Amino acid sequence: MTPPSNPINLNDPATRDALHARLRFYRDLGIGEFYRREVDSALWAQPNPQSEPQPAPAQTQATPPAPPEQLFPQLNQEIDIAPRKPFPAAPAQAEPVPPEQHFAALKLIREEIGDCTRCALAKGRNKLVFGDGDPNAKLMFVGEGPGADEDASGLPFVGRGGQLLNNMIGAMGLKREEVYIANVVKCRPPNNRTPEPDEAHTCSPFLFRQIDVVRPKVIVALGQTAVTYLTGEKRPLSAWRGTVHPFRVGAKLIVTYHPAFLLRDPNQKKHAWADLQIAMRELGLTSPARK
Repeated sequence: MTPPSNPINLNDPATRDALHARLRFYRDLGIGEFYRREVDSALWAQPNPQSEPQPAPAQTQATPPAPPEQLFPQLNQEIDIAPRKPFPAAPAQAEPVPPEQHFAALKLIREEIGDCTRCALAKGRNKLVFGDGDPNAKLMFVGEGPGADEDASGLPFVGRGGQLLNNMIGAMGLKREEVYIANVVKCRPPNNRTPEPDEAHTCSPFLFRQIDVVRPKVIVALGQTAVTYLTGEKRPLSAWRGTVHPFRVGAKLIVTYHPAFLLRDPNQKKHAWADLQIAMRELGLTSPARK
């Protein structure tokens, strides 16, 4: 095989960041996991019914090409193409906590996490980002993980994506202080990459405990990573959006795009607003009158 004239240098941090950003973009569109799926080679061997049958070639059948992970070993390091492993079961639902004890119960969870070193994300962390908002909120937002601004402040969604989320909350007729916000992982992944499965599985039990304490009526999953680790199911985002899904503690799960994705593709904001309107109907909210 003739190598490309300008091969991609996967050792270059800028190139890796660009590739990760592109994968996140496709993932948030709901088509992100295509590179992990095995293809049935028999499908490619079936004849096309619209074409005339072709005589078999006289020469010996060529050796099938090597799989991608052999042709591009570097790609195998950057993108996990190993067979999928089953998701661990979500922790058992905890007993309800009286509303007046929600704040104290969340504080105990934070104290148990402590100065966490349970996964590799702790190595590059500045501040652990636990959660923020009303411990008795009826609406909870779950994102992917902290970014640079969140890592510096210790609060979720305070950067540009957080400003957009605040606007989304305001459009629903609520204030940020009236909802609860958390992430799948509580430490910033390097270069804002998607959390690795072992990182997310290590941290998500604390998220489930937060959910069990707050007991929101509606949970809005922001993006593919959030819904994947909340449900333990790998499906495109398009398969989740537009529908109300039953969830633990009697909550309703609604899925929409992550604010960071909406900043990259503002044309999708109208679709995100349609998702939020579903949440509003479940909560009995009406949009505030525009001045």
